[in-house]
Amino acid sequence: MLLAIDAGNTNVVCALVDQGQIRARWRIATDPRRTGDEYAVWVNQLLQLEGLDRSVVDGVIIGTVVPRTLHNLQVLSSKYFGVEAIIAGQGAAQWGFPLDVDEPQNLGADRALNMIAAHAQHEGDLIIIDFGTATTFDVVDYRGAYKGGVIAPGVNLSLDALVTAAAKLPRIAIEAPKSDSVIGRNTVDQMHIGIYWGYVAMIEGLLARTKAEIGRPAKVIATGGLATLFEMHDMFDVIEPDLTIRGLSMLYERSRG
Repeated sequence: MLLAIDAGNTNVVCALVDQGQIRARWRIATDPRRTGDEYAVWVNQLLQLEGLDRSVVDGVIIGTVVPRTLHNLQVLSSKYFGVEAIIAGQGAAQWGFPLDVDEPQNLGADRALNMIAAHAQHEGDLIIIDFGTATTFDVVDYRGAYKGGVIAPGVNLSLDALVTAAAKLPRIAIEAPKSDSVIGRNTVDQMHIGIYWGYVAMIEGLLARTKAEIGRPAKVIATGGLATLFEMHDMFDVIEPDLTIRGLSMLYERSRG
């Protein structure tokens, strides 16, 4: 089985993939100081909860946007699974699609992996929205070329900045307001409206402008933990929560020739 590791700014997600099917997925808070040994204890216990031994893992692929996590995840792979990890975007695991942008070397691994999976599963022009630490919009044309995108503050990041900077504002949960009104009658309601409906307006506005600029029909694919928070507004054609992991799995198989 393949252990696919997606190391993001907020969480490290590990998934056990068996012949292209995700059998289990786990997440832990990203901490660049966490050692390979600590990762091993965590993963081994979770494997045991699935009734599996670590010997079932015969391949590891790592995609990371946090460079300091890479060495310790490679130690996890070599020391505890006995395999050299494949690194997404390097060597035999190059992205394999045109990067029609000014700074292709700065494309985040998670975004590239999303594009690999999305283009493999959907035809035509695509707009991929990933709700992570940042909210990113990525445009892939019908030929599979990356044309560019948008980076905006994530929902949690926006809320954290608001609460941190304004001393009298309380910390609230991120959720849809109880009504469609955008005139809040108290502080908490006004914060919910600002975060939620403000974010909906941003997504709708950027999607409208992006589609107009593409000039052809484009399918909208959403991924990331908070994508389902906005699914009721029919802004997305499909929500695929495991898009990045699927991209890792596909890239691993491609790298093996």
